[in-house]
Amino acid sequence: MSSTLDRLRHFAVRRSLFAPTTLGRALARLGFVQADPIRAPARAQDLVLRHRVASYAAGDLEARYPKLALEEDFFVNYGYLPRATQALMHPRQLRRPFTAAQARQAAAVLDFVRQRGEAHSREVEAHFKLGRQQNWFGGQSNAATQLLDQMHYQGCLRVARRDSGTRIYAAAATPSEAPSTAHRDAALDSLLDVVIRKYAPLPAASLGQLASHLMIGVPQWRDQRAALLRRAHARLNRVQADGTDWFWPATESLPKRADPDDQARLLAPFDPIVWDRARFERFWGWAYRFEAYIPAHKRKLGYYALPLLWRGMVVGWGNASVRGGHLSAELGLADHHPRSADLRRALDRELQSMAEFLGAESFDWAWIQR
Repeated sequence: MSSTLDRLRHFAVRRSLFAPTTLGRALARLGFVQADPIRAPARAQDLVLRHRVASYAAGDLEARYPKLALEEDFFVNYGYLPRATQALMHPRQLRRPFTAAQARQAAAVLDFVRQRGEAHSREVEAHFKLGRQQNWFGGQSNAATQLLDQMHYQGCLRVARRDSGTRIYAAAATPSEAPSTAHRDAALDSLLDVVIRKYAPLPAASLGQLASHLMIGVPQWRDQRAALLRRAHARLNRVQADGTDWFWPATESLPKRADPDDQARLLAPFDPIVWDRARFERFWGWAYRFEAYIPAHKRKLGYYALPLLWRGMVVGWGNASVRGGHLSAELGLADHHPRSADLRRALDRELQSMAEFLGAESFDWAWIQR
């Protein structure tokens, strides 16, 4: 591994794993947090925040969301982001415009939600009896759920809170007028900068991939992707390593040396350190894949494997579950990494911390037998 790539790797870990702070400050520094409904042993957003928020417990984000200046929305993926960032993406076009009949139905649903203040999808279905229809995945789901999802994406509804994980909708503020060209470019640059700050340092291909993902949040500007990347390349810091250009914010400097701590951390599959699978392989020399949606007999790491970071390196993974107030974990190491006493002690501390985060009363862990 080149010395430059080694510095980039430690830079990625150091800048992402800042000292634990308050929830509001952590969210502001991250820029946004990807959400995922799977809970194994906790939802991805909680697993990300537990390493960055002091005394964080699973579910804190959902519980405190109504009082924070946050929105749930589609960005480069679905998640939580500051209200000011979310506003830059609107007014937003639907990926498939409403028909005249759908537009009338959406207007009626919006009036219904406004009259009630908040509404659950089952309340909308009970009132309008929309039935079921084919979804994007080819299956059948409630038409009311799909319509509310489209209205949320369009920006006329917002997620006011969650009820046992289910979105409760309220009417959103009327989206602003479409911006001028200059304001559009400034908004796009600001949005991409949020992404870069979270995931940097980024190899060129990953930066391009994230610019493409951003078009999910701003489909009305998808023809601006190439110009957006040109402006980003001009203003960002860059260095060449491992045969590619790497980018990060112009306000930050690549450190000259690494000083990794001795703390072991089990990271979420969508943690900023892990999310870029191509970068992951370049940095740590082995492939990590999210296997929750592949058949069990084809899995190599496990249903919801959590990458294991220790001393600045991702050295393995773990699968954890809670039953009857007890946390159990099975841990594996990549490339025959030694099972040292120092690592075992670090894992004891990490599993104790995870048990407290989950509200478990006890824990145990074991190496995967191969």
